[in-house]
Amino acid sequence: MVAVATARRWCHAGAVPEASWNIAEVERWRGLAAVLWLGALLVWEMRRPSRLLFPTARERLVHGGRNLLIGGSNSALTAILFAASWKAVAIWSAHHRFGLAHRFDGSGLSSTAVALLAFDLWTWLWHRLNHRFPLLWRFHRMHHSDPAMDVTSANRFHPGEIVLSSLLRLPVIALVGLGFETLVLYETAMLAVVQWHHANIALPARLDRLLRVLIVTPAMHKVHHSRVPAETNSNYAALLSVWDRIFDTWRERPDPREIRFGLAGFDDTECQSLRGLLATPLADRDRR
Repeated sequence: MVAVATARRWCHAGAVPEASWNIAEVERWRGLAAVLWLGALLVWEMRRPSRLLFPTARERLVHGGRNLLIGGSNSALTAILFAASWKAVAIWSAHHRFGLAHRFDGSGLSSTAVALLAFDLWTWLWHRLNHRFPLLWRFHRMHHSDPAMDVTSANRFHPGEIVLSSLLRLPVIALVGLGFETLVLYETAMLAVVQWHHANIALPARLDRLLRVLIVTPAMHKVHHSRVPAETNSNYAALLSVWDRIFDTWRERPDPREIRFGLAGFDDTECQSLRGLLATPLADRDRR
């Protein structure tokens, strides 16, 4: 709250223009776009699924409803606790011309591109750290324990992981020199791509290969959700696929429809209940 108040004082004093986008308005429009895109992907899954995941419509509804409830709660959590702080840090960075992007102020386009690339690299690194460090993995494995990955699985993250990643964003936004509008642009693009590559859909193999030169695709991300540890610990990218090639964490499967999702030891009804999911960090049954 101190950071928010300080940022506002700078703006009112004329030191730096305040980011023109209202946080509440931005969240409303982003929420509407996310719901419409989610609806389109759900229809796609129903009309042309990659595989049969649910024997009955009720099972699909329970699975999706639980994941979306978790995702909605996490969205509210970040909007209430962190969005204003992210904006304040972005204003502070602009006021002090602090951060990597401000070294490329020759044109707004170049500084924006540098900021987006650097922030996406951080997203890749954070994901990899969640797989490397046992404490972080205890939270992140809730996402991987979904035995039926579909578009709603993109919302299935433990609140503890959301809080940790949101807190770490504060120094990263400053170091990158990320503007608030650029952050919103990145978050909107990433949300769309993440929902898409979790969806129970399959693109023509040739099109998937073409698209994953630039962005993460459904076939690429299905490998990451495999139960095979070597595949689970690969393909960490969320938006741009290039990082996995650069850092040698890229992995492919010629038969993505045959991949078995989930984590050994987390398949029973108790673990997959809402209560069990929230208790995932406390469970001692990870047999990776």
